[in-house]
Amino acid sequence: MNRWKIAGKYPYDIKKMLIIIAPHTSWKDVVVGMAARSVLEAKIKFLGKKELFDGPFGWLFRWQGGTPVDRFSSHGVVEQVVEKFNSNEEFVLGMAPEGTRKKVDRLRTGFYHIALKANVPILMAGLDFSRKQVVFSDPFFLSGNEQEDLKRIISFFAPIKGKYPEQGLQHLAE
Repeated sequence: MNRWKIAGKYPYDIKKMLIIIAPHTSWKDVVVGMAARSVLEAKIKFLGKKELFDGPFGWLFRWQGGTPVDRFSSHGVVEQVVEKFNSNEEFVLGMAPEGTRKKVDRLRTGFYHIALKANVPILMAGLDFSRKQVVFSDPFFLSGNEQEDLKRIISFFAPIKGKYPEQGLQHLAE
């Protein structure tokens, strides 16, 4: 990870959890995340549109930890991912709560509903480019009070500086 450090502990004993990774401001986040996953030797999956896995490079996406979702299914993405949690003994999934690399006015809530419906804890992982650290929170279960839970999540990520800090989440904490 070329001078990057891990701050906090990765909970190897938790076999099912949702990791939310932020701020997502650059394509380089994926490189840092994959490097951290490799250093940690953690089996963390990511979501990809089903079409990526149907083509000639589907094996590559699966090998990298990808798991397909059908964005056009009558079963929404949240339900498909909850089913992946329910049908596997071990399933750790990483997602960006913003859903984009652009500055957002609010977090997307798909991750929230996945964690709540699958009854899995959330682990927050901040990509702090200013300190070259991947910062882990303690894992926690959502309370069901979405507004309060999102405040907690935003307050963790707000001080963390992404590759492009102006696209981070600090403005959501104000």
